[in-house]
Amino acid sequence: MDEIRNVIIQVENLKADKKFVEAIALLQKTLVKYSDDYRLYEELADIYLYMGDNKKAFAALDFSLTLNSESATGNYLKGFILLGEDKVAESIEYLEKSNKLFGNNAEVLRNLGWAYTMSNRHDRGITILKRALNISPEDELITEDLAMALIGTGDIRGGNKLLKKIGKSPANS
Repeated sequence: MDEIRNVIIQVENLKADKKFVEAIALLQKTLVKYSDDYRLYEELADIYLYMGDNKKAFAALDFSLTLNSESATGNYLKGFILLGEDKVAESIEYLEKSNKLFGNNAEVLRNLGWAYTMSNRHDRGITILKRALNISPEDELITEDLAMALIGTGDIRGGNKLLKKIGKSPANS
């Protein structure tokens, strides 16, 4: 299995260099030999997300989760895509599962908190977003999501304070 780990490292490096076509080719070549390794499909899905092809990303994730329904990364990515497609209730299922498998991951918590906020469960969303910010206090995306969630509940002062912290224009009070 060291071969797969090495391929994943190579793919990560190619993604960092925005060499998506090369990364896909490497994964496809590796999948011929290791078609039952869910991690390769997750990598493929991640590349398709970078490329903005949610349909292909979703297909790769479905296959990955068929191979391993207990993958924290696969559940996170599927929840992330569903949230982006405004399928909030479905996204919460996958993000909750990812959070249980991969606890205290700031990015998972950020998306889970935002999903709860989008489903009008503001208190739960804000609590989760605050937890994410405690884990990753310098993360501007978490800070902005928390600010918007607070503003959405009427806490304009609290939201504006967070927006100013990251150099964003405050909402009108």
